Amino acid sequence: MNKIIPNLWFDHNAQEAVDFYLSIFKDGKIIRTTYYPKSQNDGLADFQQDLAGKVLTIEFEILGMRFIGINAGPHFTFSEAISLMIPCQDQTEIDYYWESLTANGGQESVCGWLKDKFGLSWQICPAHWEELNKKPGAFKKMMGMKKIIIADF
Repeated sequence: MNKIIPNLWFDHNAQEAVDFYLSIFKDGKIIRTTYYPKSQNDGLADFQQDLAGKVLTIEFEILGMRFIGINAGPHFTFSEAISLMIPCQDQTEIDYYWESLTANGGQESVCGWLKDKFGLSWQICPAHWEELNKKPGAFKKMMGMKKIIIADF
């Protein structure tokens, strides 16, 4: 069990996000789903009645790490201040995650960074990153890339 479980705040589309991640990470699974209470007597305010019985949280696992997606509204959004890094074994794996996570509205950034269609930031990097960075001019090459191309180092 993880000692720290990242809690990802979604604008009432956590189920869509989790389904998207599980379609990419084939080893992924849903651990549990919780729901908003069904009545005011269970703690919902008048303004929350439209949420009654809908998904509140989804605990899921990808690549052996647990996360919780919460349907909590538009109050907060993701930023590049935190990203999820996937160390990839080869270019094929980099290409797979890059194409999958930028699909349907994701955005490429620089140096192996991207945002998926939900705004969550990812770093898609070679697992042997430190070795590549020892090559002359590697940092400059990396700064000129969006998706990392191992052969260009």
